[in-house]
Amino acid sequence: MLICLTASHQNASFDLLERLSIGAPGAAGGLVTGSDILDGAVVLATCNRFEAYLDVTGDTDQAVAATIDAVSTASDVPPSELSTSVRVLGGGDVVEHLFAVSSGLESVVVGETEISGQVRRALEDARTRGTTTSDLERLFQEAAHTSRGVKTRTQIGAAGRSLVRLSLELAASRVTDWAGTRVLLVGTGRYAATTVAALRDRGAVDITVFSPSGRAVPFAAKHDLTATTDLRTTIGASDIVITCTSSEVPVISADDLADGSRRLVIDLGLPRNVDPAASSVDGVELLDLETISLHAPLAELNAETEARAIVDDAVSRFHAAGLEQSVTPALVALRGHVFDLLDAEIERARGRGDSSERTEQALRHLAGVLLHGPSVRARELGRSGRADEFVAAIDAMYGIRPETAPAAAPIVPLADRAVHGRRDGAADAS
Repeated sequence: MLICLTASHQNASFDLLERLSIGAPGAAGGLVTGSDILDGAVVLATCNRFEAYLDVTGDTDQAVAATIDAVSTASDVPPSELSTSVRVLGGGDVVEHLFAVSSGLESVVVGETEISGQVRRALEDARTRGTTTSDLERLFQEAAHTSRGVKTRTQIGAAGRSLVRLSLELAASRVTDWAGTRVLLVGTGRYAATTVAALRDRGAVDITVFSPSGRAVPFAAKHDLTATTDLRTTIGASDIVITCTSSEVPVISADDLADGSRRLVIDLGLPRNVDPAASSVDGVELLDLETISLHAPLAELNAETEARAIVDDAVSRFHAAGLEQSVTPALVALRGHVFDLLDAEIERARGRGDSSERTEQALRHLAGVLLHGPSVRARELGRSGRADEFVAAIDAMYGIRPETAPAAAPIVPLADRAVHGRRDGAADAS
């Protein structure tokens, strides 16, 4: 059974999400190794989202408790704090949730494109750690397929803008002339490249880059920027400071900004790149992810409606395919029974010397034709949640019992239990 533990910026503090983003991904391996209640785990930790997708074979409550303990230890978060900030989804809710998340429909900015890549990398990481299962693979692969469909068939990407561009839109009210604005970019990763492109779209030309990891010079050469190794001095010479590094500790302190100048600081890092105390420094205006998310625009209604319709359709097809698969063991058993009888008869005919290759081919073809109708009907019963009827029928007629019993009914979700009592919506920003 698949379940999901989820926490987002709407039902958990930014401080908690920061700590989870650092330690949680590494907890998956320990969760599965040697466990008799968990077959697999995929952990997704993004800027505003933590989720653990679990393939549970034992008691669900024990699986939830074990996951909370493992993630708490890996992230240095008290179990009580984590348990009050996550909710548990089960059955069909897991499918709908991941499909919507990977399509950007649960993001801070609806239509956010980065999340699909983060979902893909979470699966790749689980593969590397050896914690995936066939059910988790199928779930995540179909989620990726759905997100691509949403992206190509709707305008949701235009309705939802990235956090980088949204932050610059918020900054625009403070900037009179981007061409004359001195910008310091702290970071050289993927977000940094996106930020440079967004700044240039707005006309910014004076951009200096600093890298805590020492990669400023090659990044500057690639993007035609100025590199610096003197962070504090360059801050003092800048009008806007934008941070987007993966540093686990703040890169900029309140003292770095305390020169009395008016300055806008945009912190896109998670964990935070700027000490929150900087917001109390005279002349400094700090825009962090929490502040930016409060200004996330409403999605264009039609685009979001179309996208959710695609997700709903994909969820229905996913469940139908799963139910159809539930009848597979019984079909395999029936086919095996029929072809075993056929092989035995052919062998007896050979023993009597009255068999030919053409006759054998004709008999095998006839067996396939006879099995076609029951196979089609079996899949129809499976899709309607009536696989048990097919199992009962072949048992009554032929005494055949599949090795693995199929599901007798559609997946029934958990009662959106969780570990706390809230039902807050989930959202993500990447």
